[in-house]
Amino acid sequence: MDIAALIAWLITALGGFYMLGTWIQRGGIRQQQTGTSRLPAPVVFGHFALAAIGLVVWILYVVADKSALAWTAFGLLLPVALLGFVMLARWIPVYRNRTTVAAAPATGPGAEGAAPAERHFPLAVVLAHGLFAVVTLVLVLLTALGIGGS
Repeated sequence: MDIAALIAWLITALGGFYMLGTWIQRGGIRQQQTGTSRLPAPVVFGHFALAAIGLVVWILYVVADKSALAWTAFGLLLPVALLGFVMLARWIPVYRNRTTVAAAPATGPGAEGAAPAERHFPLAVVLAHGLFAVVTLVLVLLTALGIGGS
């Protein structure tokens, strides 16, 4: 089950990398100053950093098979999940308003940055990222509890 959790975590990370890259490329960091982006940079980068650290700890667990590492990885996943839910809650209104923003032409200086960067996240990627994140959390917890073998 530890390898299944690792695979799920890696798939989750791929979706996360895609969304992080899209957010940065579309000006998410610059939009912090104008208030255009609904995703605060500390939340975005905190989510990324904790998830990356947790993944490294999980890889160490897979190699060393030490229970403390499994529980540490699970403990790191809890704030990752919380930050993920915060970002999801802040992204949903942006997704719902995508047609309104697309219908109103942006004009004037800086118009290309008028839409929040996260508006460009494909729904399929957001849903897959969330689904695999939940699967990862459950598999890591089950592994840490010793259910299903390691």
